[in-house]
Amino acid sequence: MKPKIQQQMMSREPLEYYLSLTYSVTLDPDPEGGYVAHIKDLSGCFTQGETLAETMANIQEARELWIETAYEMGDPIPLPNNLVEYSGKLLIRMPKSLHRDLAHKAEVEAVSLNQYISSVLSRSLS
Repeated sequence: MKPKIQQQMMSREPLEYYLSLTYSVTLDPDPEGGYVAHIKDLSGCFTQGETLAETMANIQEARELWIETAYEMGDPIPLPNNLVEYSGKLLIRMPKSLHRDLAHKAEVEAVSLNQYISSVLSRSLS
């Protein structure tokens, strides 16, 4: 039987695949000056810099080092959140009274229950 790390590495994409992925970067001004950047999808991947250009160069270097280290250690490398596909379907359990109230409001609006719930959720995110 092969060690776990070897088995994981055999079933993974080549390192170049992971290095070519584009991850979202969050930039925040540092209260003491400059900027702080982090990549949410890569836990613990963050850096800072004096200028935006320096910070972006630093976070790209940090991303590469994070991915290379995880790859060498046989750790999982998460895909960027923007590559995750969602079906648009959601199964939710709710109290019967809430179900009844939502169905009634959908009926008043002359729309399906799914359409009504979708519109209510959309408004709550604005």
